Amino acid sequence: MANIFDLFEQIAKKEEPAREPISWLIVGLGNPGDKYKSTRHNAGFLTIDSIAERAGIRIDRARFQALCGEGMIGTHRVLLMKPQTMMNASGLAVQEAAAFYKIAPDHILVISDDTALSPGRMRVRRKGSAGGQKGLNDIIVCMGTDAIPRLRMGVGAKPHPDYDMASWVLSVFPKEDMTRLVSAFPSAWEGILRILDGDFDAAMQICNSYTPDAKDE
Repeated sequence: MANIFDLFEQIAKKEEPAREPISWLIVGLGNPGDKYKSTRHNAGFLTIDSIAERAGIRIDRARFQALCGEGMIGTHRVLLMKPQTMMNASGLAVQEAAAFYKIAPDHILVISDDTALSPGRMRVRRKGSAGGQKGLNDIIVCMGTDAIPRLRMGVGAKPHPDYDMASWVLSVFPKEDMTRLVSAFPSAWEGILRILDGDFDAAMQICNSYTPDAKDE
């Protein structure tokens, strides 16, 4: 007769399902620490937190110089990341995770703030320059290519040309601008679902055409 413990071990092995491998990195950019939590530069963190909530993924594991959470979005197993290296060194975390999971640059989606877009407006792009966003630029440098998908979340332009850009992006969202940003989160989610499925045209149509004013009326 087989040992009872051997039988339990065999049953446990049969019941343990095989997990899908990580196929996408979704990276929200921001600065770690409570004092930056509601600043314009943390629009990426705020957006990815909303994605995590919708997907039922907890971003609470320290790995790759980032806070990470692993789970399913649609049919894709993803790693959600919030780099903890400060914005300008975000590429270090992304490079480590991409190397570990063998993720190609075109399966790394970066969510960042964009001062060229009004609060709540969005832009999806397959590739291109960083447009002055230093966290995205560091990821491009570390990965050696600009062929990295990105979702830009509008945070509004600085009030006048002489205003210091660093001071502007590190300023706290006023209530109205935060409301407009948050109003875009459902459309951002729908766009990300299309990106993961490889349908960038649909993602662009959903995100790039979204106007927060239309939803506020």
